[in-house]
Amino acid sequence: LQVPKRWFTHFYVVSVLWNGFLLIWLFQAEFLGGSLPSWIQHVHRALGRDSQSEDTGNEHFSALLVLLLLWLHSCRRLAECLWTSVFSNGVIHIVQYCFGLGYYVAVGSTVLCQVPTNVRNGEVLSMQICWYHIVGITTYTWASLHQHRCLVILANLRKSKSGKVISLSHSVPFGDWFERVSCPHYFAELLIYVSMAITLGFHNVTWWCVVMYVLFNQALAAVLCHEFYRKNFSSYPKHRTAFIPFV
Repeated sequence: LQVPKRWFTHFYVVSVLWNGFLLIWLFQAEFLGGSLPSWIQHVHRALGRDSQSEDTGNEHFSALLVLLLLWLHSCRRLAECLWTSVFSNGVIHIVQYCFGLGYYVAVGSTVLCQVPTNVRNGEVLSMQICWYHIVGITTYTWASLHQHRCLVILANLRKSKSGKVISLSHSVPFGDWFERVSCPHYFAELLIYVSMAITLGFHNVTWWCVVMYVLFNQALAAVLCHEFYRKNFSSYPKHRTAFIPFV
């Protein structure tokens, strides 16, 4: 009951398609005076989201921004899986694979559930840029840039200078955030989700639950990877931590 690890690419294919679909629906509802599909409203009600919930200022615009950031993140990760990363012959369990597919469907729906189902009843969307939008998007951009750099470093360990794949074995990476932690790309993933929590205005408890899930999920993967490095490479830098710098 195992599938190739390179099937991680499917997660981002699903995310780009599904979250892109949700983004289009929300954009139309916010800017064109439409309404969300009835099946989405049924899901909202099933999850306890009252269609008459009071709009708290920039709630709609914040949710739209976060859904856009999530979709852009999925697009970048899909592109990296297709043209940057070099996957080994490792495998993952079919349950983990199915859970990953379901996760990227659920996380976009979670963002959509942060706005009332009746959206704005034809009113013009308030697009007031708040300080937390700027901080969130800046953090998102910074973390995304470093995550991409770290993934390029990992991929280059298995490529020649001409870009041809010459090995699928593991090597010790150096450069960028690798100088501090063993898995900086996992740490950057956490920062990306934290940046979305900031963009929602800090107060969204539901999204902070998503952040906590990402924290534990990525931390577990990072610790296992860190232990692998220390076990298989005797000269592995001792000052590196597994996941979070200096922790």
